[in-house]
Amino acid sequence: MNRGNRGEDREKYSLDYIIKHVKEAINDITRSNIYDLNLTEETFQRRLNKRSALKKALKNCANGSLIDKEYVKDFIKDILSSDYLKEEQVDKVMHFKHSSFLSIQDKFEILLYVYKKEHRYEALGALIEEYKLDSLKHIIEDGKIASYIIISKEIEKIYSQIHPRLNYEDKLSIISQRIYQEYKGFGVVDEVRDMNIDGVSGGISGIIDIGEKEGIWKPNEVGNKEVMQHYESIWIFYKGKSIHLSFLSFGSEKELRRICQNIYRYNKAGQLSEDKGFKINEMRDGSRVVVVRPSFSESWAFFVRKFHIVDVSLDKLLKDEQAHIPIELLKYLVKGSRIIAITGSQGSGKTTLLMAMVREIYATLPLRVQETAFELHLRQVYPMRNILSFKETATITGQMGLDVQKKTDGGVNILGEVATDEVAVWMLQMAQVASLFTIFTHHAKTVKDLILSLRNSLLKTGVFKDEKIAQQQVASIIDFDIHLEKDSNGKRYISRISQIEEVEEEYTYSTAFEDADSTDERMKLFMITMSEFFKRSTDRKVYKSRDIIVCENGVYKIAEAISLVAREEMKSQMIIEDRNRFKAFIQREWGDGNA
Repeated sequence: MNRGNRGEDREKYSLDYIIKHVKEAINDITRSNIYDLNLTEETFQRRLNKRSALKKALKNCANGSLIDKEYVKDFIKDILSSDYLKEEQVDKVMHFKHSSFLSIQDKFEILLYVYKKEHRYEALGALIEEYKLDSLKHIIEDGKIASYIIISKEIEKIYSQIHPRLNYEDKLSIISQRIYQEYKGFGVVDEVRDMNIDGVSGGISGIIDIGEKEGIWKPNEVGNKEVMQHYESIWIFYKGKSIHLSFLSFGSEKELRRICQNIYRYNKAGQLSEDKGFKINEMRDGSRVVVVRPSFSESWAFFVRKFHIVDVSLDKLLKDEQAHIPIELLKYLVKGSRIIAITGSQGSGKTTLLMAMVREIYATLPLRVQETAFELHLRQVYPMRNILSFKETATITGQMGLDVQKKTDGGVNILGEVATDEVAVWMLQMAQVASLFTIFTHHAKTVKDLILSLRNSLLKTGVFKDEKIAQQQVASIIDFDIHLEKDSNGKRYISRISQIEEVEEEYTYSTAFEDADSTDERMKLFMITMSEFFKRSTDRKVYKSRDIIVCENGVYKIAEAISLVAREEMKSQMIIEDRNRFKAFIQREWGDGNA
């Protein structure tokens, strides 16, 4: 009899059973017909308001709305505390008093809850920093290679050191979060996604079970070692470092697929079908989400990129020695209305630097922003400025958006990313005629790569047929390239600031053949002239670049000077105070009396 009671208890207090109970309770509230309950007017209105608020929160909580998420969690907590889990029963759901019975996921979520009470959404960062969890470790591939990885033993050790003391309210909150993330949230990454980190991804490592079905291998027997499955793959992006949370798992492909199918749905994003294979969207809190599925990708996977809407400045971003030099130059490049490319690899800080540079644009200038998905959110940071952002949709391409921009009284055009040939062409055209100046980001590694990439876009779209003319066109438009890099420790910095100049050289050719005495002599001299003509036509450079500032061993250094022509053009766009400061800056750093 006792065994039967214990079995019933185990079922009643299992998470699956409680989730089912919570779903039923919420369905009763949202679907019941309150018109037949003969309630007083006051009670009826209160019930109706409660139901409407719950329906709204249930709809928005899975879109990245933290307010709605907390509302639903509080609702779950009320359901549990009112009729299901009293103080003596919470330990039957999770064995809080006996850590040996807690799973590694339980311990991590308890630690995150404890840190969140003090650090809010900096909780995960505080945990990582305090225990140096983002240090390089030699664990994978027989310890032969270093990687960023957090393993179960580290979480176990931290938990045993802290040994969290939890009261009834704490335990109920932790259980409510677990129920929420499996019912409406994003599983094991639900709380991780909310943290102030750079991003979180899933389904991007581990083996796929295709081979097992075909008899090629059995996953857990590869090299006589346990092998991680693709649904056990969770990574975070923290301060420029890609860190593998190897201790966490989605548990099954079904759960990974559920998250992929729900995480991108904000603002009616449409269906993720096998024909399309991917979706790019933003979430309610401004995060960018990319979801992919087979057969476009080898497995289901998602990538959430967080963009903290903070009032960031150049002074806070650049911290290396002599950082005042690039900081001042960037301010004057913007105030001088230069057309600027911000280049670098993914995660190098291009978007953040762009946000900081916007602060230096004169507030009198209207800004128009074109993005693939809303990431910059400049109006959140600069609400009193004339700013309007556009993005691509299923029916409106980037080039169509840029065409509309030309008719919206824009003074400065900002492109979140020049990622397609069409957008590259429109960017170049708008930089020429449709705005005072343009700032854009690009993934090029060098000035040469940047010029060639944009040149190729002009050729592919048929705007130009001649390579040299297309290249010359690009070089004549872009003024400066700010290149960002991140080192092996995830530190981001400006590696160089380069000026790009179009080369305009006129050659004179010998006409001595015209005065030759004989036909043979005339032909000989003419062939020499033609040879020189063809040689100069094919090897002549159409642009040159010079590094103005470089970063060497963590120190920013002056390199070559900005050209006199560029200086005069910049000064003509500045107000008198900035013009004088710019001249003093040139004289001080480059020692040039002709500033």
